[in-house]
Amino acid sequence: MPLELSTVALSSAAIEPFRELLEAAEWQTFARTMREAAAQLHDRTIWNINSTAHGGGVAEMLAWEIPYERGVGMDSRWLVIEGDTGFFTFTKRLHALLHGVAADGSTITQAEQAGYAQTLARNAQALIGRVRSADVVILHDPQTAGLIPHLVRHGCRVVWRCHIGVDQPNQVARDAWQFLLPAVGAAHATVFSRRAYIWEGLDRRKVKIIYPAIDAFTPKNQEMDGKTVAAVLHTTGILADGAAGGEPTFRRRDGSPVRVQRATELFPETRIPADAPLVVQVSRWDRLKDPRGVMDGFAEFVAPKVDGHLVLAGPGVSAVADDPEEPAVLREVQDRWHRLSPSVRERIHLARLPMDDQDENAAIVNALQRGARVVVQKSIREGFGLTVAEAMWKARPVVASRVGGIQDQIQDKMSGRLIDDPNDLAAFGAAIVELLDHPADAERLGAGAKARVRREFLAPQLLMEQAQLVGRLLRSAE
Repeated sequence: MPLELSTVALSSAAIEPFRELLEAAEWQTFARTMREAAAQLHDRTIWNINSTAHGGGVAEMLAWEIPYERGVGMDSRWLVIEGDTGFFTFTKRLHALLHGVAADGSTITQAEQAGYAQTLARNAQALIGRVRSADVVILHDPQTAGLIPHLVRHGCRVVWRCHIGVDQPNQVARDAWQFLLPAVGAAHATVFSRRAYIWEGLDRRKVKIIYPAIDAFTPKNQEMDGKTVAAVLHTTGILADGAAGGEPTFRRRDGSPVRVQRATELFPETRIPADAPLVVQVSRWDRLKDPRGVMDGFAEFVAPKVDGHLVLAGPGVSAVADDPEEPAVLREVQDRWHRLSPSVRERIHLARLPMDDQDENAAIVNALQRGARVVVQKSIREGFGLTVAEAMWKARPVVASRVGGIQDQIQDKMSGRLIDDPNDLAAFGAAIVELLDHPADAERLGAGAKARVRREFLAPQLLMEQAQLVGRLLRSAE
């Protein structure tokens, strides 16, 4: 029996606000490219298909990308596939294998292969009832790769976009490629975030590199002054005091003002002093983001040398549908916290952010990043790491691992600090201490970070490159 796929309902958004962020020539090129692409689509639809509507960089990008496309006249839509716990447990493991990590073994069993194929065949049945043969379909990440042959046979122009990868692939990653390669090779185009991520065995003529990007006008990235930052963090339960005169408000995309109301689950429950220097990492509860390593590095190499508190912030557990490992990772981090000395424990906080309202969640992340003296992203592996670009846009100095797309964003000692070895806790801690001790250097790096994001990682660049790719595929089908 075919599945009933979830539709993510999105409105339209005008591209005109980007005029104020771009040079005149950049704006003219952007506006012209988007309108020409809309005309070329004519009565065709662009379908974006992924595995979750909430949580993670892909869902966040689709949430702003599609409204801008609709705003210039493209019929752009978003569907979410369905699967049971077994499917998402396997695809989470597959995600790790594609990063070269095989904690539970690298062999993909026949049962896993069959379950993956059967789940996506059922999703394909549901899709073919809605998607027309002339439409363009953009599939995101390994959860959807098995849909490619079904949709190609249906007559669609199919793009598979892989948002993950590994800098130096090992046999574990190559074996995972081989599992997916028969399906991925059938796509009309494949998109990767970095050239180093391109798989062996793919037709390079069909490969495109497109950097992920952020939208400066979303609740997560919109401007927020210091009083508002303090008020938001106080209202949600993170800071002990709010700034006098500040209101815990943000604006949705349509301009309507909203007050932050929901509480963050803080562990331990004691709030952080309002004047404490904050070191913040925002990410999923994921071993590849290494929250335990961040905690250990802070405890051993930062806390003894400077004042400050660490906040590890992530989604409320079980809020991300396609990531069943999150509760276990959070328990591991909490267990590690209990083994730290009492004097260090009181300066390390785990924040489970409310997820009921995605815009409110984004506003809390915005306030956390803007309230931080230093933002960190000590990933062991990373596809691109948009949370780095988000913090950079807010002119915050970021200390991060030299892995994946993070090294494309940060220029070491110019727009942030890169740690060559993600497991070098001493170097990680020393970089944080240096920035906390030298605020002028931190401010210089923050200014360089914002300028770099404006040049390379804002929404117009991604929108243009994707529009050009869709146009090329449509021309090749004529």
